[in-house]
Amino acid sequence: MRSNPRRNKRKRRLGPLLLVICLFLIGGYYLYTQSLPNSEHVEPDWKGKSSPIFVRGELLEYSALGTGEDLKLPLPVLQDVIDPHIRYESQTKSIILTTSEKLVHLTPDEKEAKINNETTQLRFAPEESEGIMYLPIRVLKEVYGLAVYEDVDSGAVLLMKAGESIPMGTAKASESDATVAMRKENSIHAPIIFDVPVGTELRVWSTKEDWYYVQLDNGFTGYMEKNTVVMGESRTVATPPQVLTRAERSWKGKPVNLVWEAVYQKKPNPAKIGELPGVNVVSPTWFSIIDGEGNVRSQADLDYVKWAHKKKMEVWGLLSNSFEPDITSKAMGSFVSRMNVINQMLQYADLYELDGINLDFENVYTKDGSNITQFVRELKPLAEAKGLIISIDVTPKSRSEMWSLFLDRQALAEAADYLIVMAYDEHWASSPKAGSVSSLPWVEAALQRIIKEDKVSPEKLIMGIPMYTRIWSEEVKDGETKISSKAVGMDSVADIIRTKKLKPTYLEGPKQNYVEYMEDTVLKKIWIEDEVSLKSRVELAKSLQLGGIASWTRNLANETAWKVLKSIHP
Repeated sequence: MRSNPRRNKRKRRLGPLLLVICLFLIGGYYLYTQSLPNSEHVEPDWKGKSSPIFVRGELLEYSALGTGEDLKLPLPVLQDVIDPHIRYESQTKSIILTTSEKLVHLTPDEKEAKINNETTQLRFAPEESEGIMYLPIRVLKEVYGLAVYEDVDSGAVLLMKAGESIPMGTAKASESDATVAMRKENSIHAPIIFDVPVGTELRVWSTKEDWYYVQLDNGFTGYMEKNTVVMGESRTVATPPQVLTRAERSWKGKPVNLVWEAVYQKKPNPAKIGELPGVNVVSPTWFSIIDGEGNVRSQADLDYVKWAHKKKMEVWGLLSNSFEPDITSKAMGSFVSRMNVINQMLQYADLYELDGINLDFENVYTKDGSNITQFVRELKPLAEAKGLIISIDVTPKSRSEMWSLFLDRQALAEAADYLIVMAYDEHWASSPKAGSVSSLPWVEAALQRIIKEDKVSPEKLIMGIPMYTRIWSEEVKDGETKISSKAVGMDSVADIIRTKKLKPTYLEGPKQNYVEYMEDTVLKKIWIEDEVSLKSRVELAKSLQLGGIASWTRNLANETAWKVLKSIHP
């Protein structure tokens, strides 16, 4: 049978045409389907979860316990979102909340709590569940001013911080639509999470291209096209009233001119002290922690306080850790022993009419640094309630474990009224090299580093000033130079210069006068603390707009010092 050439030719022509038509139809169908919104509905991933917690539209790992007045929030969430300093100490079963005005102590499964040492009753107790501590919402609202919205139907808990601003919007649609789609992703092809009724209020958390990421009261979150949302005014969660601290009321814009009163075995006699022009705070070294239980030894003298007050000076009693690291570790290691220290100091403050407490914690293990900071956080609200200023002495930053690394200067500045930077001992007693106790460039660098690295406001910093220097002795023996030093006060150096008829040389580097002389075979070197160096320090404090100056110590200074330091005042 013969084939028909014409028919075969038509078939060959028809094949490509059919292919083109099929491709056109497939392409058209694809374009058509791509232009259609996805109508599939899906449930939120958290659906069925009990009391899920949301913060700014984000689902958190932990859920809440209870409901309504009995609602309790998990400690990890509170530490992450509200206050990282909330602490739970398992050894004493203490839950500790601190603000500048409140110290709150809670105990698991107990309805009795303490706020600023006053006993109060809770309606619901903190509780532990599956290894997680949960705190009752009522006390959290009182302390932090946080806001919570709890949806009855879904169980969702929306957590908001005091002062938080929440952008609000309203769902809108065309005249024929009663609802607007909230989708899982910012695409019309994403499945629908919820059909939002027109007029529903929305929390608008973020923007992504032509979409808003929104949340409903029931906790549902998703994306809505911008043309389906009418933006309204933001709502701000109320902030608890802020009360000025005693430091802000008494010292705002007024430089502190403090001098430490070193008290050892013998009490200073105020009658023999004389005038201290310009000094507005004295800080006697009266108190020290003497054991791991937090017991405090006192050498306080009410007559000294009355003398100071008569001279219009405040008294900030100094509390030290006795420079004993093991005692410090134990005394600061638990809420019970820390409170023992605090309560004794508050009693001493009442008994001796103190105006403040100056903390001097040195020679501390690095691991105990966080407990030192916690101690200051716990002390501050109780001291504030009594009108006491809290300052803490800190060293310039260095790599020294026991003298610097334990200090969280940023956190301490947030907790205390002042940080006093002990800007001396650049060259310490046993330094392998002779040099200034406190050269001006070194001091400025130390202060600037704390201001910049630790983000401490200059007005919270007080610059420590040495009223002493060191007489350095250099002696060559067997080809090796032996170096030793002796700390002396300002009058002692002036006597040496006068009796030996020395002529000081001004050193541009440290901004100090300097002398050297031979004593037998020993070369003596002195970087002098005098009117010249003190004037430079005051000018530095002014230029950095610091909160003031603090001098160590009164009995090492001379009359010239007070006249120069007085210029810290405007």
